[in-house]
Amino acid sequence: MSLEKEREEEMSVPESLIVETDSLENAIGEAARMWNVRPEDVDVQVLEEGKRFLGLFSRKTRVQLTPAGNLDLLRSKCILSDILDRMEMNVGIEVGEEGVLNLTGLDAGIIIGKYGETLKALEYLLNLVSRENGPSRPIRLDSDGYRERREQNLQRVAVSSAREAIRRHRPVTMEPMTSWERRIVHIALKAHPEVETRSVGDEPQRRVVIWPRVTGRSRKN
Repeated sequence: MSLEKEREEEMSVPESLIVETDSLENAIGEAARMWNVRPEDVDVQVLEEGKRFLGLFSRKTRVQLTPAGNLDLLRSKCILSDILDRMEMNVGIEVGEEGVLNLTGLDAGIIIGKYGETLKALEYLLNLVSRENGPSRPIRLDSDGYRERREQNLQRVAVSSAREAIRRHRPVTMEPMTSWERRIVHIALKAHPEVETRSVGDEPQRRVVIWPRVTGRSRKN
């Protein structure tokens, strides 16, 4: 089957099902497989209870099945869950807002890694796999507020690097960052009158370079 045909079939998958079944568990499992999500991420609403008459005739239960949230996000959660299971990590996954999956549990610190390197690598891998399965929204990973702490630290590092670029009269190259992290640096220095920022390189080694602006004072120096 061609990739284009696979994507067309994926786009034709309904995001709500009404079925008649003898087993809610089987119905949920089939819907989960069709949507590529975890069974616990399928919502069930019973429309009509099944009935038996004298043990001879029966009427199946009629139910409506829907994903318990954004389908792209739930699919990414399923992929991430499989990755963590293979890593034998004791980590739970919570679906947050704006494409964020929050990792919690005993091994959450291991998943973050030193300077967030493991979390960034896992986020990059997750988005790579998700894109191979068809068009999807970018997925971001967090772990109990790590992203907020990381954002504050990046803002401080950006300001400090800008001071260094001005003092040395030469560009300062920062560490490789995700697109989200680079955006934080760009925004932090956007209004700075003495420096400008540019992203250079290819993923996953793309990084921000902070350049001192050419001013009258710097020309004299």
